Amino acid sequence: MTDRDLTLTSPCTSHDSQWAALLALTIVWHPDQARIGAQFVWAPGTPIDICRYAPLFHPPGGAGLPLGHERVSRSPLRLLPDHRDGEPGLMIALPDSRMTVELNGRPITGGTILDGATLRDSPILTVGRAVVLCLHWMRGLPKVNPVPGLVGVGSGAIEVRDQIRMVAATDLPVLLLGETGTGKEIAARGIHALSRRHQGRLVTVNMAALNESLAAVELFGAAKGAYTGAQADRGGLFAEADGATLFLDEIGNAPASVQPMLLRVLEGGDYRPVGGGRDRRSTARLIAATDQRLGNGEFNQALLRRLEQFVIELPPLRQRREDIGVLIVHLLATQESAPPLPVEFVTALACHAWPGNIRQLAHVLRRALLQSRHGVAPQLQALVRDGAPTPASAPPERASAEPAARKRRPAELTEQELLDAMAGNAWIIQAAAQALHISRPTLYKLLKGHSAIRPAERIPADEIRQALGACDYDLARCAQLLRTPLEPLRRHLRQLP
Repeated sequence: MTDRDLTLTSPCTSHDSQWAALLALTIVWHPDQARIGAQFVWAPGTPIDICRYAPLFHPPGGAGLPLGHERVSRSPLRLLPDHRDGEPGLMIALPDSRMTVELNGRPITGGTILDGATLRDSPILTVGRAVVLCLHWMRGLPKVNPVPGLVGVGSGAIEVRDQIRMVAATDLPVLLLGETGTGKEIAARGIHALSRRHQGRLVTVNMAALNESLAAVELFGAAKGAYTGAQADRGGLFAEADGATLFLDEIGNAPASVQPMLLRVLEGGDYRPVGGGRDRRSTARLIAATDQRLGNGEFNQALLRRLEQFVIELPPLRQRREDIGVLIVHLLATQESAPPLPVEFVTALACHAWPGNIRQLAHVLRRALLQSRHGVAPQLQALVRDGAPTPASAPPERASAEPAARKRRPAELTEQELLDAMAGNAWIIQAAAQALHISRPTLYKLLKGHSAIRPAERIPADEIRQALGACDYDLARCAQLLRTPLEPLRRHLRQLP
C-alpha cells in the first residue's frame, strides 16, 4: 500500500470523481449545541431548499431534525444546480425574507454562483446570524466509526478513523503523516486503544529531543559500564514497550546513528543494548509520525520502506472546515463554564486557513474564552499570529456582495435584528455592533429604547441573584437568561450590596 493509496485529498481531484461524490451541508454552529455536526447529504444536480423546517439534518447515527431556529426564515434559501463551467456548481437564491445570509463571512444580497473551485474550498454559509453551515463534498455517506479522541464528521475524519480501526487489529508498523497540529499523537493513541495491546502502555518518545550521543541508550538500553556513569544495566524504551506499543514521534528527526538500529529491530525484533554482549528481543508494536516528507534521500530509505507498511495521512484543518464546529464543542468540553461564542467569531474560525491546525485552534479558543469572560468580544485577527488569511477567498458572484465594512444607518435596523445580533453574539455589545456594521456608541443608543432588551440597572437585584444561581454563576449565561448586555451587567454587579 503506497502513500498515494492512503492520502486523504479533496474529492474533486478529477472530472469523474466530481460526479460520483455527494454534496453535504454540515451544521458548524447552532444555538442548540446538540445540533452541531448534524448533516444533510444529497446528490449534486438536485435543488435544495433551506429554511426553518427543511431539510432534515441527521447527527451521526441519529434521527433528522430541521434547523428549527426562529432566526432562520420560513421562506427558503435555495441551492440550485449550475454546471456552466463543466463541473458541478451551485447558485444561491436568497429567500423572500429579511433573513441575513453570509457567504464566508460576507453578506450577500443577490443570486451568487458557487463554481467547482469554490465548492472544493468548502464555503461557509451563515444564516440569520444564528446558524453556521458548511457546504462540502463527501466521498460516501456519513457513518458512526468512533475512535477515542478523533473528532470529525467529514469524509477526511471518517476515512482516517476507518484506517485506524483497520490497522489497529494487526501488528503492522504504522507511519502517520501530517502537518504539525493535525493530531498524529491522538491517532497513535487511538490505534493503541483499539489494539489487543491496549492493556499495556503506549510508550512515547520525541525523536527530535534525543541527544545524538545517547539516543541508542534511550531506545535500546545499555550494559553496565558501557559509558561513563553507567553503574548498572539500563533498560531502553524498546524493553519498556515490550508487548505494548512504542510511538516514535518526529521520526524524521531521528539521529542518523540509530536509524540502522531501528531498521534491524523492525525487521526481526532483535536489538542489542549499547555495550551488551548478546541480543535481546522486543515485541513492541511500532508507530511513527512525522510532518516531513522522508523520501528525499536524507532519511534511511530502507527504514522508510519498513515504516511504510501502513501509512495514514491526517488531513490539515483547512481541508476539514465541516469539522470546525464539532472540534470547538470537543475542545470547549475541557473548559469549565465556557461562555457562548459570538456567531461572527465562529464564522471567522470556520473560514480561517489554520496553519497550526487543531493545536492552534485550541490555543485561540482558550484565549477567546478568557476575553469573553471579561466582556471583550474576541477578534480572530488579534488572536492568531500566523498572518494566514481569515476569510476564504470570495467566490465569483452574479450579484454583488455587500461590503463587510459598509456602515448601516440606525433607522434601517429593526428591533428583531438588534435582538438577534445580541443573542447571536453572546450579549457582547462590541461583537453585536460589528455584526450589525454599526458603531458601539450607536448600538448603546439603540438598546436604550429596545422593548425586549433590559438595562442591567433596571433589573431587580433579587432577580439577578436568582439568575446567577440558575446559571451556576456563569455571567455570560446569566446575561443571556436576563436578556441584558454582558459588560454593563458585570459593572452593575460590582455595585450591588
